[in-house]
Amino acid sequence: MSVTIYDIAAKANVSIATVSRVFNNHARVSPRTRARVLAVAEELGYQPHASAQSLARKKTSLVAAIIPMMTNYFFVEVIRGLQDRLAESDLDLIVYSTLTLNEVDVQLERALQRGLASGVLLFATPMTPARVARLQRSSQPVVLVDSFHADFDCVSTNNREGGCRAVQHLIDRGCTRIGMIMAHPESLPAADRRIGFEQALRQAGLPLREEWIVVSEDMKQHGFTEEAGYQAMKTLLARRTRPDGVFVTSDLQALGALQALHEAGVAVPDEMALIGFDDIKISRYVGLSTLRQPMYEMGRVAVDKLLGRMEQPERPTSHTVFSPALVVRRSTAGEQAQEKGFLAWPLDHT
Repeated sequence: MSVTIYDIAAKANVSIATVSRVFNNHARVSPRTRARVLAVAEELGYQPHASAQSLARKKTSLVAAIIPMMTNYFFVEVIRGLQDRLAESDLDLIVYSTLTLNEVDVQLERALQRGLASGVLLFATPMTPARVARLQRSSQPVVLVDSFHADFDCVSTNNREGGCRAVQHLIDRGCTRIGMIMAHPESLPAADRRIGFEQALRQAGLPLREEWIVVSEDMKQHGFTEEAGYQAMKTLLARRTRPDGVFVTSDLQALGALQALHEAGVAVPDEMALIGFDDIKISRYVGLSTLRQPMYEMGRVAVDKLLGRMEQPERPTSHTVFSPALVVRRSTAGEQAQEKGFLAWPLDHT
């Protein structure tokens, strides 16, 4: 298999976005980093000439991906699937990364206006009327990843189902006072997971206690960080009464929440059970129960949809929605866990 920018990023210890900037001669790269990336590219035998060849042919062979929260493990895994699938084609990837959703429109405009991209992959972005109108005015094929709109090809996970299943698992293990640690409410996946959370409580006849729900107001990565989870759990532990089970909207937040529980001397799962969402690699090693998203497969399917749209622009839109899989580990099931983990605290949340 040919060398990809994912390989270069891993060996040079930089992000995929940084590699993309180096190959596109972007000013926001230090000379030292640029030299390291180019040295690794030469060592691995990578030839980043696709854009120059495309311009010579008056035909582009680039795919643009607009990705918020590039450092989030979820997106790293999705991008890995995306890049591996692109490596099987004659297309290369250019990445436009953002720290917050407020920057998405600027990067989207750059990707659409330059006219270099054969297609666009837009990640985890709420589809406002203005964004929908802008994409519809564009001639480039578009695929939404971890988002949904009826007028575009989409790849996503059923987040409402996942939230509901997480809470039902807590109920099945005997929890009756169930709380939630949620990412920023502007995040569509987090909002849908909360809908599933509330649905499961209603179906079970259990109370929805607002004091047991802590919502992140951090716009950085929309609150999908260890620090956000750590601070949220400290807030939850300071309440007059505590839940005996907590659903956390991402594994990264759950890692921070586990650290806060460890520091407070709260036994997991005996005093408080905890379940996350995503199933990033580290979750297995800390024994975190979670809802698994097929992150790598989502990336590959997204590219398949984009290639199909590029070949047949008039084809009907298609929507692929994956069902998350429940993974039971020690943070909810103790020694009875189906898949054992180490619960290796303390974790570094700084």
